[in-house]
Amino acid sequence: MLLNTPEDYKRVIETALLAAHGPLATSELRRMFDPDPGPELVRKLLDELRADWEGRGVELVQSASGWRFQTRLEFQVYLDRLKDEKPPRYSRAVLETLAIIAYRQPVTRGDIEDIRGVAVSPNVIKTLESRGWVDVVGHRDTPGRPALLATTRRFLDDLGLRSLSELPPLVEIERMMDLVEPQEIAQPAAPADEEEQV
Repeated sequence: MLLNTPEDYKRVIETALLAAHGPLATSELRRMFDPDPGPELVRKLLDELRADWEGRGVELVQSASGWRFQTRLEFQVYLDRLKDEKPPRYSRAVLETLAIIAYRQPVTRGDIEDIRGVAVSPNVIKTLESRGWVDVVGHRDTPGRPALLATTRRFLDDLGLRSLSELPPLVEIERMMDLVEPQEIAQPAAPADEEEQV
């Protein structure tokens, strides 16, 4: 197939994004063409594609790793009815640890324990690493050289974010936690050693 017009390039980009298993960076999209159309044309075509899909059940979005098609949030409730499996549920310890890493990164396990006020189970960190949301990005230059933890591009991609600056403000998180508190108070408190279970 000969590519003669920008519309031809746009169809190839659309096809690649629809067939991809994950986000594609602009540089990856440019590699499909010889000669390279350049970053400006590819970005322009991506903007046009985003407009072309406006008002449909699927939208073109940019995430930390690149561009991808995804279903619009308002249709998720219908798609969930097709799933046989339940989404994974994470303990409060896992979610609190993830929030600390996301908002304070890079942090050590000791930093997390200081903030939470309880010991962090190795299973909590393993859960976040196995999900691909957290990774070791270095070691602090202190005795014992503790690992520094930070979130990954996959964390941003899974949350539909382009960068950490798009995380909701901490005040909003606190407000959401306040909404959850009354339900948790009604339940009997778990013993300290059970709190860290994943």
